Amino acid sequence: MKHYVGHRHLKIVDKERSISSPLLVMYPSYEPAKPVIIGPYTVESTLDAKIIKERLPVVIISHGTGGTHLGYLTIAEYLAENGYIVAMPEHYGNNTHNNTLEGALENLQMRPKHISLALNSVYADSVFAANVTDKVALIGHSMGGYTVLAAAGGQPWTESHEKVIVQHDKRIDALVLLAPATEWFTPEGTLNNVNLPILMLTAEHDFPLENGWHKRTADLVINRIIDKEKVISKVVDNAGHFSFLSPFPKSMSSPHFLPSTDQVGFNRVDFHKQLNKEIKAFLNENI
Repeated sequence: MKHYVGHRHLKIVDKERSISSPLLVMYPSYEPAKPVIIGPYTVESTLDAKIIKERLPVVIISHGTGGTHLGYLTIAEYLAENGYIVAMPEHYGNNTHNNTLEGALENLQMRPKHISLALNSVYADSVFAANVTDKVALIGHSMGGYTVLAAAGGQPWTESHEKVIVQHDKRIDALVLLAPATEWFTPEGTLNNVNLPILMLTAEHDFPLENGWHKRTADLVINRIIDKEKVISKVVDNAGHFSFLSPFPKSMSSPHFLPSTDQVGFNRVDFHKQLNKEIKAFLNENI
């Protein structure tokens, strides 16, 4: 059953570091929605709408390095319409507004923790507390792919062979990886403890622009996961790294703004219609 969509602005709070960052949550509602502007996007949603009286699974979406948690609103809106609570945290220090931690060890350590903090925030919120189930899935794009693999039990290492201490979360039931950054899981055994269903979609024309880049990132996951049958891996023909971001408004689409660009002949709007359905089908089957 397709629902209307509500949205709510929460925060993830790291008390140890005395920092907080935005957490946008979209969810199914019975209240008819109207077009609303969130960041640069227009979506059909109502602020603080009443949530449907059902028990609902939770999905967390992790954005890429230097990106925005608002970059996946079409995915979030679609999943919310179809019965999911979808939370999108902004990763502190590695986002569009503040990217001071990009490339830092602290960023590798903190990103997985943000996943747990986001889950905690959803479970503790008065609107969602009575409606959430214990079923949880994570979606990660680019650096978000690193994030969700680490949160789900992966043990990352730096290029200088330094073990990265990260916080794992045992509440996670399934992962969706979109053009994931995986190089921190190069050593043997790094994904031995990631034992859950994975849908991995890579882009034919991912960057760095080297032959077979998409294959190497995918193979790294496939080769490190012990139960290969739990991994569904596909290459999206003619897609680029940014093709997994929601289609941008015309006012933001420009050859000079790389996140808005795709390969010649690639239709991002049409692709996202199919992407939404594929993600939903995977989640429906696995959480």
